[in-house]
Amino acid sequence: MDSQKEALQRIITTLANKNEELQHFLETINNTLTGLQEESWKVMSDLEAELGKLSSTLEEKGAELRSAIKEEQQRKEAELQAQLSEGNVALSSSLELLEFSNQTLKITNEEEFLKAAKQIKERVTMAPAFRLTTRPAVTDSMSSFAVDFSVERAELQKLHFLPVPRPPQIDVSACVVRDNAVAVVWRACGESCSDGDGGKERYTLEFRKTNRNVGERSAAETWETIHDIQETNFTITGLKFDSLFVIIRVQARNKAAASDFSEPVALETKAFNFGFDEATAHPELKVLGDTVTWEPQGGKGHDLRLKVKDNKSSRSATPSPNNRAGSRSGRDRFAGDSYTVLGDQEMSGGCHYWELRPLADWKSLSVGVAYRSSLGRFDQLGKTAGSWCLHASQWLQSSLTAKHNNRVKTLDWPLPQRIGIYCDYDNGDLLFIDVDRLHLLHSFKIKFTQPLVPAFSVWCGGVTVATGLQVPSFIGNFLSTNQSLSNLSQ
Repeated sequence: MDSQKEALQRIITTLANKNEELQHFLETINNTLTGLQEESWKVMSDLEAELGKLSSTLEEKGAELRSAIKEEQQRKEAELQAQLSEGNVALSSSLELLEFSNQTLKITNEEEFLKAAKQIKERVTMAPAFRLTTRPAVTDSMSSFAVDFSVERAELQKLHFLPVPRPPQIDVSACVVRDNAVAVVWRACGESCSDGDGGKERYTLEFRKTNRNVGERSAAETWETIHDIQETNFTITGLKFDSLFVIIRVQARNKAAASDFSEPVALETKAFNFGFDEATAHPELKVLGDTVTWEPQGGKGHDLRLKVKDNKSSRSATPSPNNRAGSRSGRDRFAGDSYTVLGDQEMSGGCHYWELRPLADWKSLSVGVAYRSSLGRFDQLGKTAGSWCLHASQWLQSSLTAKHNNRVKTLDWPLPQRIGIYCDYDNGDLLFIDVDRLHLLHSFKIKFTQPLVPAFSVWCGGVTVATGLQVPSFIGNFLSTNQSLSNLSQ
C-alpha cells in the first residue's frame, strides 16, 4: 500500500510539473500572439508612413516640374503676343499706305501727283512693316522638358522590406584577453548591407561573467550591453576578472531589423581574487569590502576585541575561487603593534597580481606576502623569515623600504600612489612596482616552501586593494631585465 502511494505521489508530482509546463507554454503562446498583433500593426504603420513619404516626395517633385513647364510656356506666349501686336500694327499701316498709293496713281495734276508720291516715299521708308522681323521670336518646341521615368519606375519596383541581418560570427582566434580588457572581433555574414543609412549595419555586443559552461546560466548572471558599434570589433575595458570566463555574443542591426545573436563564445579570464580575512584583522583595523582602515579603540576596546573569536570572512563583492585558506579558522587576530590583516586566499603555484592604493590620510603601511603559519599574533611584516614586504611611511619623514627577516633596504624613490604586487610562486619572483610611473621599486628572489597569503599592515589611515586583475603585460619588461635589487632574499 505504501509503495503504491509513493508511486502515485510520483505520478502526481510528474503531472503537476507537466501541468505547470503546459501553463507556461500556453502563456508563452498567448504572449506571442499578442506580440505578433502589436508588431504587425507597427510594421504596417511604418509601411504606410514610408509610402506616404514617397507619395509626398513625388507630389512635390511633380509640382516643381509642372511649374517649370508653365513658366516656360508663359514666357514664350508673352514674346509671341508681343510679336502679334507689332505685326498687326505694321499690317494696318501697310494697308493704309497701299490704299493711299493706289489713289495717288489716279491724280492727273502733276504738281499734286509729285507731292503725293514724295509723301508715299517718305512713309514707306518709315513704315513699321519694313522694320519688323518676320521670324517668330521663339519656337513652339518644349523638348527640353521631356521626361522619362522608366529608370525611377524600375527602382520603385524594387521597393521591399529591409533585409534581416544574419547573425555575425565571432572570430575566436582574433579575440585577445589582456590587461583586464577583452578585444572582440567578428565577421558580418550574408548580404544584409544595402545602400543608404537604412540598410547600414550597427552592432550590439553583450557579455556576462560566469564560472559555468557556455550553455549554463544562473539567475544572477545578467547580460551587460554595449549598443551602436559601427565596426566589426570592440574592446571591453576596465573589467574586473572575478569569474573564470566571460561570455560574449554579438547581434547585427539595421534601421528596423535585428539579427539573432551570434553563437556565444567563452573567453577565459583567469585572475587572482581575494578578500581580507577579517578573522585575522588587528582589533584596530576595520575591514569594509576591499578597504582596510585604522580605527584606534582605546585600552578597553583592545581587551574586548581580543576576546572575541570572529571566524567570519568579510570579502569584497566578488567570490574567490576554490583554494580558500583552510588554516585560518582558529588562528588568532593580530595584536599589539602589528596592525596586520591577511588575505583569505593562498598562493601555492602560478602567477598572481594585485594592487594597493593608500587612502588620503595614511601615515604608515606595509604590503607583501607571508607564510600564514610563520606570523605570530604580535609579529610585524618583514620582521620574520616567512614574510616579505614593501613598507612606506610619511610619519615625521617620508621613507620607502623593503623588508624581510628583520633586515631593511632603503629605496630611493618617491612614495607611490599605486603599488602593484606580482608574485610568481613557481619561479620565486616577488616584485613591487610603482604602477603610475611603471618603475620597479624592489624585487625578491625566493624559493617558496609553503603556501603564501597576501599580507597588509596599516597604521593611521587606510588602504584599498584591487583584485581580479590579470598579470599586466608590462610585467614582462621587468622580468626580462630583473636582477634582485637586494640581499634580503633567502
